[in-house]
Amino acid sequence: MNNRCMIVIPARLGSTRFSEKLLRRAGNKSVLQYTFEAAKLAKAAEQVVIAVDDAKLFEEASRFGGHAVMTSVDCPSGTDRIAEVANTFPDIGIFVNVQGDEPEIDPATIDLVTRTLIHNPWADIATVAAPIREADRLDDPNCVKVVVAGVPKSADQADELRPADAIANGTGQGRAVYFSRSSVPHLRGGVTEQALTSEPPLFWHHLGLYAYRREFLQWFSNQPPSVLEQTERLEQLRAIEAGKQIVIARVESAVAGIDTQEDFEAFKKRVRA
Repeated sequence: MNNRCMIVIPARLGSTRFSEKLLRRAGNKSVLQYTFEAAKLAKAAEQVVIAVDDAKLFEEASRFGGHAVMTSVDCPSGTDRIAEVANTFPDIGIFVNVQGDEPEIDPATIDLVTRTLIHNPWADIATVAAPIREADRLDDPNCVKVVVAGVPKSADQADELRPADAIANGTGQGRAVYFSRSSVPHLRGGVTEQALTSEPPLFWHHLGLYAYRREFLQWFSNQPPSVLEQTERLEQLRAIEAGKQIVIARVESAVAGIDTQEDFEAFKKRVRA
């Protein structure tokens, strides 16, 4: 199995909630540059490529020494954009999706998701999730929830060997069952403190960091959006509906991304601190 790895940062200029956010500057760096520099610190990948859809982003990446490639403005998702990049790198077997609007991403988490896919050959995709411990997060549609079967391994467990039967049937590690913007799983008696503090956790916040196998990307880019994907507006449901296997790794907290002007102002304060 080809485990050569590349990080791809899909970078789209347009944003409905915060125009051209990847070009916004905190100090003397753009959001895109912060994200690129964090991704470069990951150890698992051979290189980092920025997949852009506009000349402004290409010029910005070139300014700070990033390797940018131009991709179609018509790519419907970041995954489709990465699939387009994958076609030009036939020797790479694993592609890691680091979203361009996450300048504070932990390089160790990038390495975690990469190792998780490598060590679980039954999986088509690896991603990460953090426990939800606050009830109000369950009702926030911007906090994407994932229902998990099994127990996701954390960073200090990711290198453990698994029994051959668990590898074969995909049950020895956390496996994604469903993703939703709603509160899932549903507790008929209401959410309790015990449910929020349970270990292993019952509620999981899905974070948009993925590692894909090349074969999955080739499949994904040739499939139309699925019914559930269009309903929830979550592209990972296209894989779930088709029976693809997604393995989940555990992190303890979510890194703040930049979706709004308020998010960016908070990030600038943290950079200055």
